[in-house]
Amino acid sequence: MSYHHTPEYAGYEEQYAGSLPAALALPAERATFMRRVYAHVAGALLAFVAIEWLLLVPLREFSAGLASLMLTGAGKYSWLIVLAAFMFIGWLAEKWALSDTSRGLQYLGLALFTVAEAIIVLPLLLFVTIMAGAPTLIGQAGILTLSVFGGLTVCVLTTRKDFSFLGPIVWVGSWLALGLIVAAILFGFNLGLWFALAMVGLVSAAIIYQTSAILHQYRTDQHVAAALGLFSSVVTLFYYILMALLRSRN
Repeated sequence: MSYHHTPEYAGYEEQYAGSLPAALALPAERATFMRRVYAHVAGALLAFVAIEWLLLVPLREFSAGLASLMLTGAGKYSWLIVLAAFMFIGWLAEKWALSDTSRGLQYLGLALFTVAEAIIVLPLLLFVTIMAGAPTLIGQAGILTLSVFGGLTVCVLTTRKDFSFLGPIVWVGSWLALGLIVAAILFGFNLGLWFALAMVGLVSAAIIYQTSAILHQYRTDQHVAAALGLFSSVVTLFYYILMALLRSRN
């Protein structure tokens, strides 16, 4: 999971005239900002689904063996390379999305990260569809993901509470989870159902934190960066919900 930092705002009045954190902006500006954020999240999710659909059908026979190797640990070193590349791309995409000089670079960052997410999730979709023979789990995971995301979003936006205290918890939890994932790849042990459920909880906390940051920390001109952070967490939530459903069948 990619942990997204929120920028500092000391002296933002002088640096970004007319661009304030959403909580301090006029109601009309705040509403426009929120619409833009969630429109971009929706657009990224639709692009993600389209890319997966385009890749899943023609590549499923070719990639079935690869998916099995990557998810069972036989291709552990290749998978570590993929994971490292994904982390680098995530860092680069976030940096571009936070650009204060180029709107085009912001969108390029979001597009790059959307493609990267689609590629890294594809092996799991292939495994569920072909190796496990349970393609209906994908739809179930999608519905559960949208339900959880919607519920958490409504909770934060209606209470308007500042959940910035969750930031360090999510950060530490993300690094611990990454350490376990790397150890599982290297030593070939199965993280199992409980890890997937724990990750669902961790990513849910990340969504709460990021939604709160959209209100209290992001400037009203940073809708692309805010959308990238939320999109990342929604896809990660989908990944681990699908993994939990798959593990629960065994």
